Amino acid sequence: CTPWAQNACCTANTSEEAHEDNSYLYNFNWDHCGIMSNKCKQHFVQDTCFYECSPHLGPWIQKVDQSWRKERILDVPLCKEDCHKWWEDCKDDSTCKRSNMCPKDAKCKKWTDYYPTAKSMCEQIWSKSYLYTEHTKETGKCMQLWFTGPNPNKKVAEYYLNKGSGTPHTGYLVTLLLLAVTSLNRGFYIRD
Repeated sequence: CTPWAQNACCTANTSEEAHEDNSYLYNFNWDHCGIMSNKCKQHFVQDTCFYECSPHLGPWIQKVDQSWRKERILDVPLCKEDCHKWWEDCKDDSTCKRSNMCPKDAKCKKWTDYYPTAKSMCEQIWSKSYLYTEHTKETGKCMQLWFTGPNPNKKVAEYYLNKGSGTPHTGYLVTLLLLAVTSLNRGFYIRD
């Protein structure tokens, strides 16, 4: 998870597990409907690194009362290019799910049977964790799942904290949390 090597909310162990086909992180195997193509799997690895390591998801964190988690992200605005590239690279693969778990006795179908568009995939694949947007990376109004160089997502999070609409959280507390996590994790090393 190298994009977050300088500032991460995850451990090196989490980064390593993100690259495993059957990771303990989510108790889910990427090869659940046959061997997933490498180009498709790469997006799931990037997604896992983004979710687990990004220190800039504060504006979209929601408290939940579930047995397996106490918080989740909701409607994180993804860049249009990221959604389209993920969908393009997976459209010839198969899956048995529309959200984050395969229903009991589900049958494997072509990716596009569950996700006919990039928008449907981005918004449904993790139960509305992501929001499809028309924003491109250059706008500074969407989060990037993967990047090289300085983290562009910090400015995006600041935009939504300060001026963006649709942020359902109290800005002051989230800002404090964001700053605290950023300060504590500065210089944390993550292996690729």
